[in-house]
Amino acid sequence: MMEFIEKKTFDMERALYGRKGLMIKNCSFDGPADGESAFKECEDIAADHCFFNLRYPFWHGHGLQIRDSELTKLCRAALWYSDRIEINDTKLHGIKALRECSNVKMRGCDIISPEFGWSVRGIEMEDCTAQSEYFMMRSDNLHFKNVRMEGKYSFQYIEDSVFEDCVFDTKDAFWHAKNIVVRNSTVKGEYLAWYCENVTFEHCRIIGTQPLCYCKNLKLIDCEMEGADFAFEKSGVQATVTTPVISIKNPYAGRITVPSVGEIILDDENAKAEIVMNGQQGEKEAVCDCACA
Repeated sequence: MMEFIEKKTFDMERALYGRKGLMIKNCSFDGPADGESAFKECEDIAADHCFFNLRYPFWHGHGLQIRDSELTKLCRAALWYSDRIEINDTKLHGIKALRECSNVKMRGCDIISPEFGWSVRGIEMEDCTAQSEYFMMRSDNLHFKNVRMEGKYSFQYIEDSVFEDCVFDTKDAFWHAKNIVVRNSTVKGEYLAWYCENVTFEHCRIIGTQPLCYCKNLKLIDCEMEGADFAFEKSGVQATVTTPVISIKNPYAGRITVPSVGEIILDDENAKAEIVMNGQQGEKEAVCDCACA
């Protein structure tokens, strides 16, 4: 049986510390006392239509539900060291809003939060928008669907994750990522996925300069590439690209199939990948002569 609290304002330090089984509705966490950590070390908390304007409200929590609420810019580091979290139709606008949490489900949320989602273990995110820098760094077991994200340095060092029907406008994304599938998505930004391992882009639109370098076991399945110059440098790659590429530089291993290439740069003796244009395989020298003609 949950205790019900409605239309109250809390501004004291640790206002509801250690409580269990609370339903909080139409409440405000704000005021002159400027107290932190309202729900620290709490369990089975549901917050509905609440306003959070104070720091660190949900730390070391277990079983949290947040719905139709607002966590303002002043609500810094809102959810840390917590698990079993559901967040729906909520604004998360404070820096470092989610860190070192596990078993998280988010839907219909508006995220404006630098350093969001660091070291999270297991997060499902659907129909959300995000503005962030270093988004989701060092996290794993992510499943994103219909997420639109804008910002720099996203998804670095992540592992074991799937992204579907997403739009990412982001620089230096997926660096050092491992065991990742990106499907039916648009990824725009410079220097995509350098140093990644076991990463697959399937039916994606990839936009930006110098993508996909220093990769291991990289796969592209029927992808479009725009603005791609010096692509695949020192990468091991199996790729089927459906659009012309500006330039390909020193791919180390594998096979790249592409309609045409503006320039093929082969000045590294270790560059031994096959490059196939218009379905016709040729020696590297012949392909280069054809591309430069």
